[in-house]
Amino acid sequence: MSSILVASSKGGCGKSTLSTHLAAHFCVQGQRTALVDLDPQGSSLRWCQRRTEWLPAPVAIDGTQERWHKAMPEDVQQVVIDAPAGSTPDTLKSALKRVDVVLVPVLPAPFDLEATAMFLSALSRVPRVSSGELPIALIANRVRPNTQASQRALAQLHDWPYPILAELRDSQSYVLLTALGKSLFDYGNEVAQEQQALWQGVFTYLRKLERRSKSAKD
Repeated sequence: MSSILVASSKGGCGKSTLSTHLAAHFCVQGQRTALVDLDPQGSSLRWCQRRTEWLPAPVAIDGTQERWHKAMPEDVQQVVIDAPAGSTPDTLKSALKRVDVVLVPVLPAPFDLEATAMFLSALSRVPRVSSGELPIALIANRVRPNTQASQRALAQLHDWPYPILAELRDSQSYVLLTALGKSLFDYGNEVAQEQQALWQGVFTYLRKLERRSKSAKD
């Protein structure tokens, strides 16, 4: 079983959108997946409820309940955990003990970069992170590649000591699809495939981590 925590201290950076899309991708690939929502607002849980019966859906787990991990089915292959806004290493302590990687979405804007930098600094003091056991990776979200603001922000991100796995475009597709309980990965048309291609760095990175973990256990 592989576990992914999608987290940031900054609200509105796309944590739930990324979490639901990751869960949808694994489901479409035929993997038994659980989506854990730590946010009291329950955005990811509501997405699961809206997902139609003919689409593969993850097991929805309310992470605000004490001992939520006890609700995890034994046959789950992938776990995606959606953290709430305002998260800190202290509030995420339980999840940080269980996950294999932390993905941090960041918007290409000055306030978001500042907030993310502080969050990453706090995370770096977590023993599992500082020892290298728990990797951290970034996903640039809502990027507008033709704007100077996005270009400057991306240049700054590339100076940080964390890999940038993807530069996802600022697209209304995500808003519309998540409102319907769907994802880009539920479609095979050309437009969807163009957007899906931007995610390949994320899945390549996750596969490498999974192979490395299996090799270490062997």
